[in-house]
Amino acid sequence: MLRSTSSWDNTHDYHSSANTDDIRVNHFKLNLFVDFDQQCLSGEVTLQFFRVRSDQSKINEGVSKLIVDCRDLIIFGVTDVQGNPLKSEVIAVNDTLGQKLVIAIDDQINAVTIQYKTSVHAQGLQWLTPQQTLGKQQPYLFSQSQPINARSWIPLQDTPKARVTFDAQITVTNGLRAVMSAPNNPQMPVDGMFVFNMDKPIPTHLLALAVGDLAFEATGPRSGIYTEPGMLAKAVKEFEDTEEMILVAESLLGPYLWGRYDMIVLPPSFPFGGMENPMLAFMTPTLIAGDKSLVSTVAHELAHSWTGNLVSNATWRDLWLNEGFTTYFTNRIVEAVYGKEQADIEWVNEYNRLQAEMQSTDLVDQTLPANVQTRDPNLAFNRFTYDKASMFVHELELRLGREVFDQFLFNYVKHFAFKAITTETFLAYMQQTLLTQHSDKLSEAELMEWLYGQGLPQWFTPPSSNSLDKVELALSAFEQGCQANELNVSDWSVHDWQYFLNKLPQVIKQAQLMDLDEHFQLSQSQNAEIACDWFRVAVRNHYDPVLPNLSEFLTTVGRTKFVKPLYTELLLAGYSQEVRDIYCAAREGYHPSLQVQLDKILN
Repeated sequence: MLRSTSSWDNTHDYHSSANTDDIRVNHFKLNLFVDFDQQCLSGEVTLQFFRVRSDQSKINEGVSKLIVDCRDLIIFGVTDVQGNPLKSEVIAVNDTLGQKLVIAIDDQINAVTIQYKTSVHAQGLQWLTPQQTLGKQQPYLFSQSQPINARSWIPLQDTPKARVTFDAQITVTNGLRAVMSAPNNPQMPVDGMFVFNMDKPIPTHLLALAVGDLAFEATGPRSGIYTEPGMLAKAVKEFEDTEEMILVAESLLGPYLWGRYDMIVLPPSFPFGGMENPMLAFMTPTLIAGDKSLVSTVAHELAHSWTGNLVSNATWRDLWLNEGFTTYFTNRIVEAVYGKEQADIEWVNEYNRLQAEMQSTDLVDQTLPANVQTRDPNLAFNRFTYDKASMFVHELELRLGREVFDQFLFNYVKHFAFKAITTETFLAYMQQTLLTQHSDKLSEAELMEWLYGQGLPQWFTPPSSNSLDKVELALSAFEQGCQANELNVSDWSVHDWQYFLNKLPQVIKQAQLMDLDEHFQLSQSQNAEIACDWFRVAVRNHYDPVLPNLSEFLTTVGRTKFVKPLYTELLLAGYSQEVRDIYCAAREGYHPSLQVQLDKILN
């Protein structure tokens, strides 16, 4: 049965207080000073806006206020562009959304300037001490605006509906380099002042800033890596196929419209695998495994340059439109660059992750649109908005054939470029295109089941890969008592190991776990994906020898994908004291946005 969404206004962003239906900010000018001593940004932002048209000929009249989102900002004053003070008020909303800044305006005002500084508690900023960096000599700052943390470092309409262009001037006094989600020039002198101009409209969750001891090296004519000097050579080697990935993506989705595709490899406390900030994708160092086995995340963030950055979700309910198509495109890029075998295995592992999450998730939350209208939008980032949505896109390809489907995708991206859309916008587009042109391949009832149904459709056929037969044989042998040294794993990839670990029985004897650990050195794995999967197996079976390595992992890695499941597994297994001890030692090194999430879970 399809879940009704009639009780919600699906065009409304419930995670923003901004009055975007009346007034829309479309450009801002930012002037900030980076104060490492006080751990704050201070300065001003000028928001330029227009009145939203109520019809084709008339502009709404009588709009007397501009409402923008903020969280824990210290507002010193608001003026018009001539410097005349404007009446304003900061009003608390709730713990999730923060506050709203209400500014009185008249019909002659089209821009306001807000003087402010950020709080040390800003959820969108992480300030690292020199000891928390690789070089140990200089402090470091980086932002994470997604989903609704841009409001903690810039007062603005913090909703993906309000795409903005911007100019920025960032002042740094300690000889460090500043970079943003805008064109960056590695030859720009490190003289304390950095100027940026983003002339393409982007959603506010893609606003990004990083300041640190940064070196740069190109990986191609329009791509390169920023990172700390000691990490640069490894990062460049790991991501040397980036230019080839761009060419593959262009062949599928059309020209790359952002100019450059640079990446910055951040310190380990970065809470995501990657973040698709335009022109400067943020990456976790846990991707640098030395064998390119985890570079599909690079492909994923690159694919977002089309699905997510060009065509974006209008609300966090619609996140699947970003992540589902991007996860599918990632698989296509991997297939073209690294071969069909690896792509198929990654697709199977996607399905296995989804299947595992289905076992522990209420049916009401197993839809493509994320039902988070009154909840923390971070909850939208789950296996359903990523992997279930990807399964849907894969099925469209299988139904239509690759050639027909590729043409649809190309047209879809071109049609909605630089626009924010809802699930219902997508549905209407499907009704006008695929359902009309290929009604023999896909029915409206089937489409509706995918879009609004819970779980997976009954007719869905899971992906498979013959190359995993060798892993299935090893699993069968292990379950029958075969010793670790008798398992033939000589040609296994990282993805084979992930499949093996995730398919192990729920209950395993201590002797078997010790045998696996001692023979394959799983607790000491330098591959974060393998280490995390192994730690989860070990914890649920109370294999205590793993605890020292797990503790070290949790205090040195801040990636949410690993950290949250491991703490959850520890709690479920009854390691409450160990959780308290580890979290007490590790919390300071986590990004503030992750701290907030873990505080709720662990307290």
